[in-house]
Amino acid sequence: MHICFIEDTLFHGGTQIWVAEASRNFLERGESVTLLTPEGGWVAKQSLGTGARLVTYDWDRVTAQDDYHKAIWTNALRDCDLAICTVHPPRRGFHCSIFAARCIKEEGLRTHLVPKTGTIVPDYRREFYLPDETIHSSIIAIADFTRKYLIDTYHIPPHKVALIYQGTDIRRFRCTAKIRAEALKRYPLPQEAAPILGCAGSFEQRKGQPVLFDALSRLACGPLPDIHLMLVGDGPDEKLLRERVVDMGLAKSVSFFPFTRWPERVFARVDITVLPSLYKEGLPNVLLESMAMGVPVIASRLGGVPEIVLQGETGYMVEPGNSGQLADAILTLWADQDARRKMGKRARRLMEDKFDKEIQFNHFLDYLQGRVK
Repeated sequence: MHICFIEDTLFHGGTQIWVAEASRNFLERGESVTLLTPEGGWVAKQSLGTGARLVTYDWDRVTAQDDYHKAIWTNALRDCDLAICTVHPPRRGFHCSIFAARCIKEEGLRTHLVPKTGTIVPDYRREFYLPDETIHSSIIAIADFTRKYLIDTYHIPPHKVALIYQGTDIRRFRCTAKIRAEALKRYPLPQEAAPILGCAGSFEQRKGQPVLFDALSRLACGPLPDIHLMLVGDGPDEKLLRERVVDMGLAKSVSFFPFTRWPERVFARVDITVLPSLYKEGLPNVLLESMAMGVPVIASRLGGVPEIVLQGETGYMVEPGNSGQLADAILTLWADQDARRKMGKRARRLMEDKFDKEIQFNHFLDYLQGRVK
């Protein structure tokens, strides 16, 4: 089977990490893999030396949708049995899944198009998910919330939308003495810091870091004077976030660290993982990884989060943007250490039972094999 991954972004995040891992996994299983992605982007760099066929294009110029770029995409897709296309935001009238469908249709390719999505953006068009009903296509949703939304809101036939969780690497994300030692060395923090909160991900408006700052300020000025926040990542709002921390008088309570390819070290260093997103979340990798490490989580009630954060069992959910609820959840979780440890164990067990990435890769391949004519 020849599988193409269409990843129309220059940047990195949970989805792009999954694409890189899935392509390597499928190659190891004897499948052929093509990556169709912008030149110079994170996914393109990750594919070097893996054995995958890499086809790149100019991220800005492809929006012209001219014959030159149509030829690049068509040639990339021509020998592929399937093309998994992450549904990204449109730009200047261009959308990756619509353009891929056009190439498939106009050239009469046999390629089965599979738009894949986890997040829901209300102003996205139905065509982003089901771009052309005259070609062979189906959809993978990585959260049940997403699947139901596509069926109920966009009226996409249920048989067209499959639910397949991405999962996490439960063998890699396991807290060991070695990882703890590496974490202490990599992430130096004040000795008295407690509790240590971890917030990993892109520094951008939708991730809601300022809401977490507000909650942190309440706690640092009150019941938890030694509380400390580790912010791990990068993104367009980094400068603004750093300035805000200083302006709020939180410089001694917040540490910034760059994006890492070893997030297990982050989770080995923290007591609680927090995801204060405001919108546009599917089933965040950061929660899956933290829970696999046995670290309880507090997250905004968004998208597929309720499918893994079982209230009071594996973590707590709060309403997006509500810093008061967030502060209360942190305080509640830290106040009962025995309950926190049990919560972490239940989180780990849930990942083992339902979200083992190796098993989920099997499900992906079984599904894809069933689409090949």
